Amino acid sequence: MKRQFAIITDSSCDFPENFYTERDVDCVNLGFMLDGVTYAGEDGQKIEVKEFYDKLRGGAMPTTFQISPEQAKLHIEPKLKAGQDVFILAFSSGLSGTANSFAVAARDLAAEYPKRKIVVVDSLCASLGEGLLLYYVIKKADSGASIEETKQYTEDLKWHICHYFTVNDLFHLKRGGRVSATAAVIGTMLKIKPVLHVDDAGHLIPIGKAMGRKKSISALVDYMSELEMLQEDDPIFISHGDCQEDVEYLVKLLRAKFGKRKIYSHYVGSVIGTHSGVGTLALFFRGRHR
Repeated sequence: MKRQFAIITDSSCDFPENFYTERDVDCVNLGFMLDGVTYAGEDGQKIEVKEFYDKLRGGAMPTTFQISPEQAKLHIEPKLKAGQDVFILAFSSGLSGTANSFAVAARDLAAEYPKRKIVVVDSLCASLGEGLLLYYVIKKADSGASIEETKQYTEDLKWHICHYFTVNDLFHLKRGGRVSATAAVIGTMLKIKPVLHVDDAGHLIPIGKAMGRKKSISALVDYMSELEMLQEDDPIFISHGDCQEDVEYLVKLLRAKFGKRKIYSHYVGSVIGTHSGVGTLALFFRGRHR
């Protein structure tokens, strides 16, 4: 059936560009700065994700920035002018001000286009967790659902998008205030790997730890085994900070536990990767709760 409204999201979904273009989704690009140079974003320099992680390995310390309401308007208004209603899925407000920028832009434009509907959903998700929620939004929209039906569906579903991940290096979590400097030093010395998730407020929360990398990856599958509520066609998503061998190990564990279900993997993008670092490994799935 024909989609009844336009869909806009942001690049924190961590899909490749062709995913959005092939599905007629407008993606607003977040960006970062490094050594005085703006990368990605709406008008920054392009950088391949592999090069980005090589820079992190070399000691680079980028800083990220959100979109402004004015930048958001540049994506929303052309669709309103074309007579379309607009559905917006935004990066977690617990991690970024991006959702608020979308909301401000939507409020301003609603006054100018009173006959059009603009819906903003704070996903409370990140990386391919937001991407997984977008995947379901697209399926719902393409089934012919109205914008109101899709909004309610998304608001209900987002509480069931589970994010579980581990990191190989505690430095970036220390830098972002997720672990203390002492914990980072001791954890690194003892090869302790934290396990974290994104909670109902959209915040990044440590929930456990494991001794060594493989045990921390196994812990991700253990959490999924406890919480998963997969339906027949539900996929499993994985994002990673340039650690393909670890992805393959995780996929092996998932295959042993869940069979031939569709598994999709892609890089953690530069914006989230700035804060999670090289070696991040994240698992996303539909569950009973977060």
